[in-house]
Amino acid sequence: MSQDLLDSDEPNPVRVLRPDGPSPLFLTADHAGRAIPRRLRQLGVPDAEMERHIAWDIGIAGVTEHLSALLDATAVLQTYSRLAIDCNRDPAWPSAMPEVSEYTPIPGNVGLTPADRAARVAAIFTPYHDRIRALLDARAGRRTLFVAMHSFTPSFKGERRDMHVGVLFNRDLRMASVMLDLLRGEGDLIVGANEPYAITDDSDYSVPTHAARRGLLHVEIEIRQDLIADPLGQKAWAERFARLLAAADRALPV
Repeated sequence: MSQDLLDSDEPNPVRVLRPDGPSPLFLTADHAGRAIPRRLRQLGVPDAEMERHIAWDIGIAGVTEHLSALLDATAVLQTYSRLAIDCNRDPAWPSAMPEVSEYTPIPGNVGLTPADRAARVAAIFTPYHDRIRALLDARAGRRTLFVAMHSFTPSFKGERRDMHVGVLFNRDLRMASVMLDLLRGEGDLIVGANEPYAITDDSDYSVPTHAARRGLLHVEIEIRQDLIADPLGQKAWAERFARLLAAADRALPV
């Protein structure tokens, strides 16, 4: 496949909101979209499956958009489905272009050649991460708190997840510890610490690459998808996180 994977009329892989936002908070949403490049013929995945969490982080685009507006903060959102290429995985990992997602086969990801993989990296992955990198470079010397926004399914492979929200971290717990305290202090939430996932060097790309390596204060947030599946839920959770992230900013060292 040619490296020119996207036709000129297809969506840009990156959406940037408020690139000059004055807030120290910097938001990303690696799985905000579920578009599939036309040439990939929807990867052979049925329409109903493309509505599910395997294709995207349901609700997180709306939450991130509201949050960006409430905080006047820069946000970078990725447009294409993680089934085409997962922008929170190193492209060399099998999980970056999975042949099976949960229990669903992804026929269009079977037998990919190095050229096929390179085309997806060039068209989607690289522009997204290059834009994050350039925006962070432009903020050099400014206080920046990196917040990776995600959502998780209420049930995964038959396992029920009762938590409302998860706070993810790896070696640097500075911002995660503050966010855990603030969320638990709400009094109406079940809060997971490194649940339902954890950030590791071999399972995540965005936070390790853009935040940890720069020494930025950072956290990854996971919100249960049924809570943000509609516009009212997205707005309510954005308002909650705008308040809590502003409080975390005040509590963390300059």
